[in-house]
Amino acid sequence: MIPSVKQSNLILSIIVIAQFCCISLWFAGNGVMGDLMVVFNLKSSALGHLTSAVQLGFILGTLIFAILTIADRFSPSKVFFSCALLGSLFNALVIWEGNNLASILLLRFITGFFLAGIYPVGMKIAADYYEKGLGKSLGFIVGALVVGTAFPHLAKGMTGGFHWKYVLLLSSFLAVLGGFLMLTMVPDGPYRKPGNKLDLSAFFNVFQNRRFRSAAYGYFGHMWELYAFWAFVPVILKTYSIVHAGAAFNIPLWSFLIIGIGGLACAFSGYLSQTAGTKQVAYTALLLSCACCLVSPLMFATTSESLFIGFLLFWGMVVIADSPLFSTLVAQNAPAEITGTALTIVNSIGFAITIISIQLLNVLQDSMNATYMYTLLALGPILGLIALYEKKKIIAPNKT
Repeated sequence: MIPSVKQSNLILSIIVIAQFCCISLWFAGNGVMGDLMVVFNLKSSALGHLTSAVQLGFILGTLIFAILTIADRFSPSKVFFSCALLGSLFNALVIWEGNNLASILLLRFITGFFLAGIYPVGMKIAADYYEKGLGKSLGFIVGALVVGTAFPHLAKGMTGGFHWKYVLLLSSFLAVLGGFLMLTMVPDGPYRKPGNKLDLSAFFNVFQNRRFRSAAYGYFGHMWELYAFWAFVPVILKTYSIVHAGAAFNIPLWSFLIIGIGGLACAFSGYLSQTAGTKQVAYTALLLSCACCLVSPLMFATTSESLFIGFLLFWGMVVIADSPLFSTLVAQNAPAEITGTALTIVNSIGFAITIISIQLLNVLQDSMNATYMYTLLALGPILGLIALYEKKKIIAPNKT
């Protein structure tokens, strides 16, 4: 049964809230990184390793979910709820005082594994409800992911006088709440076409569609930059403070704002895509974020703190604004019965790419001038832009 406009708006609101609550698990470790380094005697390289551990877990999870077509064969809301519960449990276990680097990495890896049943499955649920206006809907959903990703930084800044463990426990509580909301208030959507059997070939066959490949390649270029930028936002702020001795930032607060403002950008790009075209808006955002990578050394050189912060806020917007649009193109160019699998496959490969860029910056931060390091993030957007430009003649007629 097709829901009314009022029901659709309510369901979208629930999906957005649930995504926000559950995605707070993703960067929960980053939000208390300083405390983890002190309590567990971790080195500075732990930032990259802990971030990559979540990414690796997510990659393995999405591979398994995609190969087994879990999001298409089972109720997406139940999958979402189950993964929210398990993810929150392993996130909370980080507070155990007997942990060390290896055990924390394992816990973050498992948390990332269960995030595979949250982020792409949430987009699958939206695709099951919104055949038209999917770009706008995913704009809100990815926007919730962005704010949820940034939330641990805000929680840390707001609870400076409290123990760091409360930040992790808060993110776990939110994940349980989000999973419960999805399970109880979002039934299977009217456009869902469940897969009735295990189809191992779906993982490979989906790439035979040329329009699907074009959207996927653009997304891969975007992902090279995105999570490396997010992971290193606190480092970028600290680097500027070192270069300019008089500069002093509230790093947790500004990290939240720089990452979180991308949520507004996602919602705006979703609306803009309805008039300007999904592909065109995605292309423009990718071009602007590429430009930010290339001009970053100039921004480190400026003595104006306001200009530097303004630049980072702009970068935080354009670095993510194209994400819901690429996901929209992926969903629209995949067979309806394997939409969940297609989104999961692209997520899996995209997040595998983030491991490389994060670890590249992690290695170079001790051997390269930090003010030039982020120009390397332009490589992904450049390749993504080339792929989109070359395929424009194939996918341009559809103004979605």
